[in-house]
Amino acid sequence: MVNSLLVAAVVGLGLGAFLQKGRFCFVNAFRDFFAYKDSRVTKGVLAATLLTMVFWGIAYQLGYYQGLWTPAWGLTGLVGGFIFGVGMTYAGGCASGTLYRAGEGYLQFWLTLAFMGVGYAVFTVAFPTLQSTYFGPLQFGEGVSLFTVSPIPAGLLALLVAAGVTLVYATLVGRGAAKKGDPEERATVASAQLSGLLAPVVGARQFARGTRQYVRGLAAAWRTPVASSKRPWDPRTAALGITTVAVLWFTQVSIVGVTGPEARWTGYLLSQVGVDAGSFEYWGAILFRGAGVGVTTDMVMIGFVIVGAGLAAAWSGDFSIRVPKRRRLPNAIVGGFMMGAGSRLAPGCNIGNIYSGIAELSVHSFIAAAGIVLGVYVMTHWIYREVGCAI
Repeated sequence: MVNSLLVAAVVGLGLGAFLQKGRFCFVNAFRDFFAYKDSRVTKGVLAATLLTMVFWGIAYQLGYYQGLWTPAWGLTGLVGGFIFGVGMTYAGGCASGTLYRAGEGYLQFWLTLAFMGVGYAVFTVAFPTLQSTYFGPLQFGEGVSLFTVSPIPAGLLALLVAAGVTLVYATLVGRGAAKKGDPEERATVASAQLSGLLAPVVGARQFARGTRQYVRGLAAAWRTPVASSKRPWDPRTAALGITTVAVLWFTQVSIVGVTGPEARWTGYLLSQVGVDAGSFEYWGAILFRGAGVGVTTDMVMIGFVIVGAGLAAAWSGDFSIRVPKRRRLPNAIVGGFMMGAGSRLAPGCNIGNIYSGIAELSVHSFIAAAGIVLGVYVMTHWIYREVGCAI
């Protein structure tokens, strides 16, 4: 137990620090891409997910893992994911982004966390009815990870998927360069415009050039480590750090999740004020698995994420108590409630499904991730309805 708590502390502090330094938020990653075609954070999310997929695949193949998270698959992922995506866009922070901003001293995101708790509690009360009216009709099969059913070794499968996604990314970048007429790629682009087949080559060259620039920047940052540590980090650097602690967590405890432990925190805190949380089926039999309502290892880890973000923010001079403006309160209240309820209806949040679920090749998480991204897309267009979106 002591070792588990130590791992929870190390992983939580690391996650919090890397999230805060990289401003690693899935709302920024998707909303900024849809609204402005700004892919800076999107590339960091993509890098973290693919790197984690490769290392988790290898660890799974070698037997160094503590468990996979594979909920039953069906339209619940799409519906719940959509509600969560709309909620996190309206709230202005995803499950992980809300934690690191709470650590930075934003009271608005503490309010968001509180109303996520309301969402968890309302869902728990409605769970018996939802089982027959929602989960039963919309779930079509038992949860499964492609790691467990594919004849291809998990490590190799993860590498092939990561290579395929990278190829698609390079193709999209190459086509974008062709449309822009990038002077540095003019000769190649001319060919690409003729055949379209060279787009991956154009994209790969831009990818290689961007990687070289990133490595040079990283090397320059190491010359002044203290000053560099206080500045905001490239999301790709945060992705490397997040992958490192995620691999540690995968080999020692489980996959990385946020809203599941938060839902347990809600039940535990209510039990401290006299509510018999264990008598509710969702808390007692499912979240706490009949072991009694208490503090679990992943709940400790989530708490340390906020502490880690707070310490990183204090080190950088970013920490301060910020009181939200009155007009922003509906975002925290409505957005937080939708995040809490949506994450249970899916089930899973952006970390559970887009980051961890895709990294473990869970069929359910591919569907839920599509719902979350669709929710962000629709809400982004609604928020920017007067000025329009780039995509």
